[in-house]
Amino acid sequence: MTRKDDELLDFVRWVSQTDFGLPFEHAAKFNGRLRSTGGRFFPKDLHLDFNEKMYDQFSEDIFRQIVQHELVHYHLYRAGRGYKHRDQDFKKLLKEVGGLRFAPALEDSATRYLIYHCQQCGQTYPRRRKIDTKKYRCGKCGGRLQLENETNNQ
Repeated sequence: MTRKDDELLDFVRWVSQTDFGLPFEHAAKFNGRLRSTGGRFFPKDLHLDFNEKMYDQFSEDIFRQIVQHELVHYHLYRAGRGYKHRDQDFKKLLKEVGGLRFAPALEDSATRYLIYHCQQCGQTYPRRRKIDTKKYRCGKCGGRLQLENETNNQ
């Protein structure tokens, strides 16, 4: 475990004791592979993973709400109650402790668009995925398509 993981574990234990009045007795660590989610709860071994980018980009209050969300899963599972997002027990406890229902969007998670344009009529086609310009043509006039540029939209 890194020093940052140790600090995270201490923080998770503190939030658990402060907001739930219950101890957190398992592992908590950062997972660099998480992209759009704030964290994950693993019922198999009861550990928690958190998105390090959420920790870096948002205030301690926002990250605390993300930790609360994962701890709601954790404590409800251990109590044998409904711990999934759709369960009423989950929704009720999450509201009581003030945790976030959904993770906030990260700054670098903007949607990428590829802009193609027709060489004959100028029609533009924004696309999220690349297309094969040898295979596909303009739907308006049948002209050849050319990649213009990439844009980021939020």
